[in-house]
Order: sequence, then C-alpha cells, then structure tokens
Amino acid sequence: MWTWPVDPCRGSGKGIKSLNKKHGMRRKDKAIDELAEIEQIVRRSLVCRLGLSEENRPYIVPLSFGFKDSTLYFHSAPEGKKIEILRKNSKVCFEFDLDHEVVADEEGCKWGMKYRSVVGFGKASIVEDIQEKKAGLNAIMEHYSGVTYDYSEAAINNTLVIKVEIESMTGKKSGY
Repeated sequence: MWTWPVDPCRGSGKGIKSLNKKHGMRRKDKAIDELAEIEQIVRRSLVCRLGLSEENRPYIVPLSFGFKDSTLYFHSAPEGKKIEILRKNSKVCFEFDLDHEVVADEEGCKWGMKYRSVVGFGKASIVEDIQEKKAGLNAIMEHYSGVTYDYSEAAINNTLVIKVEIESMTGKKSGY
C-alpha cells in the first residue's frame, strides 16, 4: 500500500496536496478529505483520463494506468499526438471516476447522479531508464492483474513509459 508524502488534507509541506481546502471546493459537503477514500477511488478505477494542453487547446485521452509511490504510469507507442504534446508541455491534469448511478426524481431539474471522483495535477515525463521503465510497466500490470512480469528487450525498446509525478489531488462524491 502506498503512502502520501504529506497529509493532503492539511495541504502543507512537500509532495501531494489536496485542492479541496486550498482552493475552497464550492460544495464542501461533497469533498473527500480522507486519504483512504481518495486512494480507493484511484485503485478501483479502470481508466484514467489524462488532460494535456497544446497551444491553449485541451486534449483528453483515456488510458490504462499504474499507480505507485505518488506517481501515475502510462504506456504508449513511441510516437503520436499525446507524445508530441507532452514533449512541448509537461503540465497535465488527470481524472478518475466510478460508482456512477442516475438518481431520478419526479421533477426534471431535481435529477442527479451518484459518483465518486478524483481530479489532480502533475508533471509528466518520459521514462528513459530501463529499470524505471520496467517498474512503471509493472505498476500498470499490478493494477490490472495483481502480478508483475518479465519483459523482453524488444518489448521494452518498443514501449514508451510516461510517468506523472502527482502534485495535487482532490476527491469528490455525491450520493454516498
């Protein structure tokens, strides 16, 4: 089980900070301040949506991911739009969500949605070190399978690994 470098609910010190209190989430009743609950959302999620920006134009891509030591890992082909953008701008945001359920009501404007979500910000980089690349791939494989693997030299050389060092995260829930 991973641990946060600091208590994100206090928003002080180095490492990950919570935006819930720092930036004043409008609906404080929906804010998730418990570390274990934020961790649970990330660990239970199957997809991470990674937000990038190219010349002030947003670009979002859903990705498989791994999560270890306050870092997100993604695998990719060595080239493509997201890689082009990341090489120019390493600032990213990310989002996880789960437990979706429509909440119906007699009145149209009173319908709602149950959900749990996490939004965060970080800095992305392309992993060059072979051992760190393997560790990133194993973080991804552990997330989905619970086990690690050995990788052929060809697989390592043909796969690009992106790591995002998380700077801040916030959690939100509705209906739970």
